[in-house]
Amino acid sequence: MKFIDEAKIDVVAGRGGNGAVSFRREKFVPRGGPDGGDGGRGGSVFAVADENINTLVEYRFVKRYQAKNGEKGHGSDRYGAGADDIELRMPVGTLIRDADTDEVVADLTHHGQRVCLARGGKGGLGNIHFKSSVNRAPKHATPGEEGEARTLLLELKVLADVGLLGMPNAGKSTLIRAVSAARPKVADYPFTTLHPNLGVVRMDENHSFVMADIPGLIEGAAEGAGLGHRFLKHLSRTGLLLHVVDLAPFDDSVEPAAEAQAIVDELRRYDEALYHKPRWLVFNKLDMLSEEEQVERMAAFLTATGWDYPAPDDRFEFDADAPRVFKISALTHQGTQELVHAIQRYLDVHKVRAVEADRLPEAAADNPVLQAATDDAAADDKAE
Repeated sequence: MKFIDEAKIDVVAGRGGNGAVSFRREKFVPRGGPDGGDGGRGGSVFAVADENINTLVEYRFVKRYQAKNGEKGHGSDRYGAGADDIELRMPVGTLIRDADTDEVVADLTHHGQRVCLARGGKGGLGNIHFKSSVNRAPKHATPGEEGEARTLLLELKVLADVGLLGMPNAGKSTLIRAVSAARPKVADYPFTTLHPNLGVVRMDENHSFVMADIPGLIEGAAEGAGLGHRFLKHLSRTGLLLHVVDLAPFDDSVEPAAEAQAIVDELRRYDEALYHKPRWLVFNKLDMLSEEEQVERMAAFLTATGWDYPAPDDRFEFDADAPRVFKISALTHQGTQELVHAIQRYLDVHKVRAVEADRLPEAAADNPVLQAATDDAAADDKAE
């Protein structure tokens, strides 16, 4: 299936049915009075997040989604039937914006999330509602309301815990194949992935994370060069970036340090928040180099780029915030297990911190010290 991550659609909710003007007419019941029922509600249009869908391709071909109108009211106190709602199933990670105002209508972040995109109009009131002691035979009813109509922009941002960042042919697809069940295309000649691939890295029954292989970037991606501009957005939802560097490029004239710095510059130009995300350095394709060449090229890279970070060492306490440097061979799986275990520990630590942050206001209510810290943080946020 073709990967489509952007689409523009029109959604139109149904109009409410008109209220009825009717009077009770039965034998031996003179002056039976009004009995016109209300109109039915118009159908609404909803978006539903579905984890079984991974592309917006359906919305590239069908552009308009219109719900049915509500049924008009009837005599004998019969109300019109409401119209059925329309549900548009979309991938988890879809961001929905109003095309006219650029307002964010919905952000579908979890499976089963249901959001109303266009609300159906209410049905009109029948003349049964307008009878009174001074108006015993009302001859008017209200029309149904118009349903909402909107033009929406759909933008799919891949949801993943870890995003792979790097130039084309850095070995990102081979890495995701090595640590997960994902099978992106790889070959022994230079080419770049054309769409994101997701892989679930399963450590054991209770621990796993999602890794995203993002299409390779080139210099100028933030301004629209190559494929990078389309896919940089997919990195925005990841919690951790792995910057994969090819230390054994096909072309000897290629400078890995210059390429890596170009990608970092593209991140900063595209989104400052993306630039400041946690980013680990992963040297790849070490199977193609001797031990001496590995040491020499890694030292040259770290010196040229300023990546002066310690390599992981399990003898010391794990610091989830410290930038890390890893060396692997995705092809031979050398060092990949150490990498995924470090990632899992990082994610576990940050999940605990997120839970603690959510519980802090509750705990602060019974703890004067925490309450003071919470108040100070709130004051600092307000000052900023």
